[in-house]
Amino acid sequence: MAGLDDLIPSAAQIRKEAALKEAEKAAEYAKVAAAAEAEKLALIERLSKPSGKTEEEKVKLASTIIGRAVRNGLTEVQVYRFPNTLCTDKGRAINQMEKGWENTLTGIPKEIFQLWTDHLKPRGYRIAYQIIDFPGGVPGDIGVTISWGD
Repeated sequence: MAGLDDLIPSAAQIRKEAALKEAEKAAEYAKVAAAAEAEKLALIERLSKPSGKTEEEKVKLASTIIGRAVRNGLTEVQVYRFPNTLCTDKGRAINQMEKGWENTLTGIPKEIFQLWTDHLKPRGYRIAYQIIDFPGGVPGDIGVTISWGD
């Protein structure tokens, strides 16, 4: 049969084609993963800087969030979630509830704490920063909760 090689490629040929397909898939996965990592780093970079909002804008935003929670019958609301990399110690002091943990905050999480200190604390509101997930058993994201109930 003259066309047998055209009809049935050798096993070595098929293995080579399969390896090329796997390499293409791996390259595409690496490309997607690199893009996601770059996006994550850009987000962290943006969050680590001041928000650019005026004090009045921050107070109005806090009022809106708290008002919505109250209308829904809540006595607390998570107002922010951020990666632990926005703390100078990656959230260690928060996780250990160490005195002075607030000094490890940067960027927007630091702004939220300052807003609470300046405007909400004097009005009886409480704030809590806590690790809310532990990927691989290590501190991950941090949640910021404002509360006003007993």
